Amino acid sequence: MIASPDEAADCPLTGIVAAYTPRLAEFAFEPGFVAAVDQHAAEIRERLYAHGPELLPRPLDREELTAYALGFLDALADVGWPEPAAHDYAAHRLTAICWLVHRHNLLDV
Repeated sequence: MIASPDEAADCPLTGIVAAYTPRLAEFAFEPGFVAAVDQHAAEIRERLYAHGPELLPRPLDREELTAYALGFLDALADVGWPEPAAHDYAAHRLTAICWLVHRHNLLDV
């Protein structure tokens, strides 16, 4: 899905992408990080699309990923999660969301 400039700017995914795109550079020298992010991305896709009868995954939808990301961010806020410099579950999950946005061009304008 291609977003208009206004839609992309207002989308919460924009903030996640801005914060976590630099972490994607770590893929070049952190194979364990790549594996963790890949597993998180697979789980996110499964959570979003496990309810359908399709054998092949349908294209990732920006609105559905946004709703998922907002729920995840709300849960992090509820537990007082401070963004770490290291790799923890939440950082892996947010990096996976960022990677999915890039991979599926969900913020292209």
